Amino acid sequence: MAEDSAGHPVARTRTASLESLELLYEEAGQPRFGLPPALATAYGGDLGFALPCVYANFVTSIDGVVALGPEYPSSGSAISGREPTDRFVMGLLRACADAVLIGAGTLRATPGHQWTPDHVCPQAAPAFAELRQSLRRLAQPKLVVVTASGDLPTEHPALESGALVATTVEGARQLEGRLPPACTTLTAGEGTALRMADVLAVLHARGHTAVLTEGGPHLIGNLLGEGLLDELFLTTSPVLAGRADTSRPALITGLELLPKQPAWADLISARRRDSYLFLRYRLRSRVLGHRARTAQPSASRDSTFKSSSAT
Repeated sequence: MAEDSAGHPVARTRTASLESLELLYEEAGQPRFGLPPALATAYGGDLGFALPCVYANFVTSIDGVVALGPEYPSSGSAISGREPTDRFVMGLLRACADAVLIGAGTLRATPGHQWTPDHVCPQAAPAFAELRQSLRRLAQPKLVVVTASGDLPTEHPALESGALVATTVEGARQLEGRLPPACTTLTAGEGTALRMADVLAVLHARGHTAVLTEGGPHLIGNLLGEGLLDELFLTTSPVLAGRADTSRPALITGLELLPKQPAWADLISARRRDSYLFLRYRLRSRVLGHRARTAQPSASRDSTFKSSSAT
């Protein structure tokens, strides 16, 4: 058994098997949750968010590819090479979240996946649980799936475990009687599209103020288009993916920003593990200023959502 500096025995946690990230840069004055020691050691420092916060996490190749196409399920693992440190950061960001927000395409592209901290980094599960307890979070973050059409793989195990499904009236009709009993449908609007501001408003009303999104690129485009994304965590994997006849999206799909509406961000943290870079950006106030006009919860906006359990 290991000993501390005073010679007292200290139980060795499984998190100790993770290689620590090397801190290259961090902006001073960031919020801090007070990570458990095992997580702080592996991450190379503390982590926290000013709430409410919507933050994204992606892994990208050097040439900007975040997904290899529909014929390659779970392509994020191929891009990251299943790097253990990337999976640890993914788990840590989930452990900080009240809810994990994804699109239907991400659900389809990752069969068998569970959007929980310990699914991607089981060796850190005890420390993740300790963190969630200290933050007064539920045992696991709530999965939220966005689908305007209602086209979902309803047999997906993540839905069997329970999720919030945000959809349109027509999407709710398509899903009626098909979702597992543990799911709850959130219905808004009569059109074919969903406003992400409305989705976030109902999440806030349920107490989910720390919202992590893991995409996909269409969902990130919608969040940016409405000025709702606060922070971006981006892992740059030391691999070139290339593009030929396969559609291989970058971080954003369905939204053009440059040259007329550039969305600038500030680097607030940089970490490294071997040839992998772990970058954290804050979207600038000009973009977030739009959020103040669109994303604040209100009684009238919450009332546009109808909630029903899948029974």
